[in-house]
Amino acid sequence: MKRCINIVFKQILTLTLYLGAASLALAQYPTKPVRIIAASTGTSGDLLARYLGQRLSERWGQPVVIENRSGAGAVIAAEIAMKAAPDGYTVHLGQHGSFAAAPSLYKKLSYDPLKDFAPITHYAHVPLIIIAHPSMPPGSMKELIEYVRTRPGAINYSTGGAGGAGHLNFELLNHTAGLKFVHVPYKGIGAATTAVMSGEVQLSGVPVPIALPQVKAGKVKAYATTGKNRFAGAPEIPTVAEAGFPGFDASTWFAMFAPARTPPDIVRILNRDMVGIINAPAVRTWLISQGAEPAPGTPEELTAFLKSDIEKWGKLIRAAGIRAE
Repeated sequence: MKRCINIVFKQILTLTLYLGAASLALAQYPTKPVRIIAASTGTSGDLLARYLGQRLSERWGQPVVIENRSGAGAVIAAEIAMKAAPDGYTVHLGQHGSFAAAPSLYKKLSYDPLKDFAPITHYAHVPLIIIAHPSMPPGSMKELIEYVRTRPGAINYSTGGAGGAGHLNFELLNHTAGLKFVHVPYKGIGAATTAVMSGEVQLSGVPVPIALPQVKAGKVKAYATTGKNRFAGAPEIPTVAEAGFPGFDASTWFAMFAPARTPPDIVRILNRDMVGIINAPAVRTWLISQGAEPAPGTPEELTAFLKSDIEKWGKLIRAAGIRAE
């Protein structure tokens, strides 16, 4: 009996020491550099990742390294992040294209956004601005809709490539408003924007950071933004929803994820610190100045949003027969 008691006591002591060590490790986390895997250098996602990384490094007293992986519309970056050790020292800036659209755009995707990642927090939404060459006759989004409706197949729009945010935006417009825009893909959003400015094409859906300077310079006309609400950095531009399509939302978005099986306690620390940073007034002001609407929240809220977004864009992509290039 005494021997059994000693064995139980040793087991309890071992467990207590283990839990104590684990609690100490969590209290000290992170104790070494953390990396954020993001998509291509120079993109909105890269800029957002670097800004958040800098603020996290200041908060933690540890280096935060941005690792850019380009290819397949941020899918390559997600694949690499998925395979990382689930220890809290690798996180991923996921985005609309690689998490919500990719499951339907690609016949074979090596990861499942809902199963292979642990959601941390939403980061920001970046709406598009529907822009046109200044010579386009309609003076408002409502007038544009009627103009296109009476000219099915005659009005074209440029995008940075098949399956991208601009393409999905106009396909959603086609579906919602019963229109027939013609898609003209270019190699990159820069070329697509230039095509509108030159009059080579009539319209495009371009992220706020790229479109707004051209709108202010008078090089293009702005019809509407594609978010749920007017963008705080350009409140004078109405939304597509205000043109008679309540609920219309075709913003691209960014969110933070960890590899699946990352300990929940570490995910909570990451969420606490990231949300605290994103909610800081100076950070919110900076994000809006960069064309991004801050949107932090809980892991549970991000999971629910992702499920809904995958379903929403999946239906549209299948109905329109869209495939990634």
